[in-house]
Amino acid sequence: MHKDIATPLRTKEILHKYGFSFKKSLGQNFLVDTNILRKITEFADLTKETGVIEIGPGIGALTEHLARSSKKVVAFEIDQRLLPILEDTLSPYDNIQIIHQDILKANVQDVIEKEFSGIKDIMVVANLPYYVTTPILLKLLTEQLPLKGIVVMLQKEVADRVSANPGTKEYGSLSIAIQYYTKAETVMIVPKTVFNPQPNVDSAVIRLMKREKPIVEVEDEAFFFQITRASFAQRRKTILNNLTSALPNGKENKDLILSSLEKANIDPSRRGETLSIQEFAALSDVLLRTLPNLNK
Repeated sequence: MHKDIATPLRTKEILHKYGFSFKKSLGQNFLVDTNILRKITEFADLTKETGVIEIGPGIGALTEHLARSSKKVVAFEIDQRLLPILEDTLSPYDNIQIIHQDILKANVQDVIEKEFSGIKDIMVVANLPYYVTTPILLKLLTEQLPLKGIVVMLQKEVADRVSANPGTKEYGSLSIAIQYYTKAETVMIVPKTVFNPQPNVDSAVIRLMKREKPIVEVEDEAFFFQITRASFAQRRKTILNNLTSALPNGKENKDLILSSLEKANIDPSRRGETLSIQEFAALSDVLLRTLPNLNK
């Protein structure tokens, strides 16, 4: 068994050897607790038939745990300075491919076809850079990638939003987008003390397992998400006021928006955070029929 990368001492040695300094702009916080890495790997339920996509491998702490438990790991790393370190720390493993690219700009579908040929069971497992958590999650879900699920560590506050229920202050358009595609749960809280350098906030690990089909059926998915985002534009406003001010051509169509809310059996004085995903689906379908040019 190889010596784990993620012990505080070994991490320190590696960083010292390469004179590596953390870039705040890249949200670099490296985990230095092998126990937590083992648990993240277990939550992902990997087998020797699983292909894993990792985002932001850092110095390879989580990567090596994933490599030990899966068939192949493909990791996207944006920071050029980490490439020689990863080549060194992960040299004992022959089932890891590092791609020097920003995941947000990558054609992930192409990478999956090329790197995971013949692999049906694909998971994303990562300690996500905090500053781009939401765009990464939304990209992975909206691009209809053939993923079984996603297990990621992120800020606890974002994790709370991801799995939030209607009527809570955490519930918003992110909760709806994630729960539309997946079954979301927070599986573990991670204290800030297990990172180098320590972030300012606690973290959480969430598990998102893809649904066979979205939780609700809508006539136009992009329009549905546009309506949910508009409904939360200003949390203190009623849904009628938010839709009127946040949608293009909303002001001149206020009466039609009002009648659409009534057709969908939604009281116009309610706030967006009180509506269930099913109510948003009904509303977006009615609005689509009543105001086909609302999103033009």
